[in-house]
Amino acid sequence: MDNEILENHKKYLERKALYKSFGYDVDKERDFILKQAEPVSGRILEAGTGKGHFALVLAKAGHSFVTFDISQDEQRFAKLNIIHFGFDKQVDFRIENGEKTSFASGSFDVVFSVNVLHHLRNAYRVIEELLRLISPKGKLILADFTAEGFKLMDKIHGLEGQAHEVCNVSLSDAEDYLIKKGFAVKKTQSIYQCVLLAEKRQQPL
Repeated sequence: MDNEILENHKKYLERKALYKSFGYDVDKERDFILKQAEPVSGRILEAGTGKGHFALVLAKAGHSFVTFDISQDEQRFAKLNIIHFGFDKQVDFRIENGEKTSFASGSFDVVFSVNVLHHLRNAYRVIEELLRLISPKGKLILADFTAEGFKLMDKIHGLEGQAHEVCNVSLSDAEDYLIKKGFAVKKTQSIYQCVLLAEKRQQPL
C-alpha cells in the first residue's frame, strides 16, 4: 500500500510539473477558485473529483467534505494522494453518477464542480441535479477553463497524443441557464479559469 501511495504521488507531481511547464499552476488556479467561493462553510460537496487537485486544496484549507466521481480509477488516484498528505479523515469519497446521485435534496450548503462541465454529455441534467442538492440558502460554484485555458489543455493533450474532448455546453451557457432558473450569478476569472458563483435569489419579505 505504501509503495502504491508513493508511486501515485510521483505521478501526481509529474502531472503538476507538466502543467507548470506550460504556465498553468494547478494549486494557484484551484486556490483562486476557492477564494471566489468564500465564505465556505457548512456541508460541502465536490462534484467530479478527477485527479483530486481541488479536493486537495479544500482539504489543505481545513474543510471536511464529500467528493464524488463516476470513475473508480480517478477516485482511486485522488484518494491515494489525499492519504499521502494525511487528509483522508476529512474527505468522504463516493462513486456517483452526476446525472442522478443518491444524496437527499438540500443535502449541501456549498457545491463545487471544477473543470467538469466541458466533459459532460448531459450537462443540463447534471446542473439540475446539483441544484437539487443545494440547501435553500446554499450556493453552487461552477468553474471551467477560459479560452486561454482550453488552448493550453489542447496543447498538453496533443503532446500526449490525445484530443481534449469538449462537449457543447459552455460556462456561458450554464450562466444563462442559472439566471433563467432564478439564480443570482457572479462571474470572475483568471487567465485560465472562469468561475460562476450561483445563489438563489432571496424573495423579499
